[in-house]
Amino acid sequence: MWRIVVEPVPAAAVMAIGAALERFGDSVSWFGDNAGPWQVEAIAAEAPPAADLDVAIAVASAAAGIAVPVITVMPVVERDWLAAAWQDHAAFRVGRFHLHGSHDPTPVPPGMIGLCVDAATAFGSGRHPSTAGCLLALGRLRRRPPGPVLDMGCGSGILAIAMAKLWRVPVVAVDNDGEAVRVTRTNAVLNGVHPLVRVVRTDGYTAPAVRRSAPYAVIAANILARPLRAMARELATALAPGGLAILSGFLAGDAAAVEAAHRTRGLRRRMTIDDDAWRTLVLAKADPRSGAARRCG
Repeated sequence: MWRIVVEPVPAAAVMAIGAALERFGDSVSWFGDNAGPWQVEAIAAEAPPAADLDVAIAVASAAAGIAVPVITVMPVVERDWLAAAWQDHAAFRVGRFHLHGSHDPTPVPPGMIGLCVDAATAFGSGRHPSTAGCLLALGRLRRRPPGPVLDMGCGSGILAIAMAKLWRVPVVAVDNDGEAVRVTRTNAVLNGVHPLVRVVRTDGYTAPAVRRSAPYAVIAANILARPLRAMARELATALAPGGLAILSGFLAGDAAAVEAAHRTRGLRRRMTIDDDAWRTLVLAKADPRSGAARRCG
């Protein structure tokens, strides 16, 4: 395993640099806040070709109008660093959810929903602003969805598990990464919701396993801005009339483009949640039978 670090990156260029790293890594993450520059990282199974990486970052930097940041490539030390990371972080709260690792014996506070998500090799611990924004949005939806729900790009499965625990409805969790699928299945068992959560390895909304359970009352998609825009039509098709889409994984500066791509497909904004430079959108699909988008939420 190899770690690719690009820094310093201005907030406005994070998505461009992240998109450039996608071809080299199996997962891409951002770290930073509004007060200073960001660090963009990728984890890769193989060491990336140095020349190709340099060119990709240089092109992305030029397109974003920034100086080329420093690129560092280093091997990941073979140790249980993921489990150790949990030991450094106590249980924490996000809205209605109490998040903790299996090592933490702290009881779930009364009235809260416990999410046990161990450190793993898939994105989604609840600490990143995009994941936290989705959890906050889920907790604010007041009505139980009348049908199945979908977690597109499930990562660790945290959103799929949250929806299963919150509403006790069937959940389809989808990711194109085999490790994410494995981790989601493990976490679903850990949280006792595996009978409700069906985990599928596939790409996008057109796969038979995804189409079979459509239309969905709620779709959560915590992925990058570019694939969200590209899949807007498929999302709108898979979403039930009156259904809600919870979209995250992008900076506030990219939110207008993400929203516009879905607005052309008939979705309208219901809620906005900002955390640092990150934004979560809740969009509603109109229900022709009622003349409004209010099936759930």
